[in-house]
Amino acid sequence: MLLVEDPVVSRPAIEVRQAPTWKRCLDLIGGLVFGAVALPVLAVVVVYIKIVSSGPALFTQYRLGRGGKMFRIYKLRTLKIDPANEEKHRGFIKAMDRSKPAAKPSLENRLIPCGMLIRKLSIDELPQLWNVLRGDMSLVGPRPDVLQMEDYQDHELRRFEVLPGMTGLWQVSGKNRLSYTEMIKLDVQYVDSVSLKQDLWILLETVGAIHQRDDD
Repeated sequence: MLLVEDPVVSRPAIEVRQAPTWKRCLDLIGGLVFGAVALPVLAVVVVYIKIVSSGPALFTQYRLGRGGKMFRIYKLRTLKIDPANEEKHRGFIKAMDRSKPAAKPSLENRLIPCGMLIRKLSIDELPQLWNVLRGDMSLVGPRPDVLQMEDYQDHELRRFEVLPGMTGLWQVSGKNRLSYTEMIKLDVQYVDSVSLKQDLWILLETVGAIHQRDDD
């Protein structure tokens, strides 16, 4: 295991856990299979986004990954072009009451046509299969968000001991009915209990979870 020091401020070292061989195999096989299935859907949605909204269909952001290192994440664009979108999202998360159920920022007048449907079905996340194949992400792990290292409390840094995931334990354990504090606890619980059985369970549960309404 490697220890990665935060170069910006004096923070606890992050213990970097190497993924088990089975996990990388699952990511490669799953990434290829899901990618092949998703490709026609991606092609149609990319064309649709280009028709209804000016600007690129694909956008990238830098997120914190394993060991606190930055990586470029890929998504389909569902918001109208606005350079301030990322900072608005970060500010919203930073200002949340971490003890109350997490709420989503209001996207009224910011979404492209049918952007909410694309998000609800998680189609916008499909390009992250490329991140999985590259080894930046795993199919299952703590979800990477827009916060920076200085936004996290010391005990929350444990979520960076493993690769971030396309889905994770908290996504199938209550989603937005959970508080931010509860989400972090589930991320750490996942770090401490990584297993093939759990990853397969989370993947199966995710299929159902992405179709549930937030208020169900």
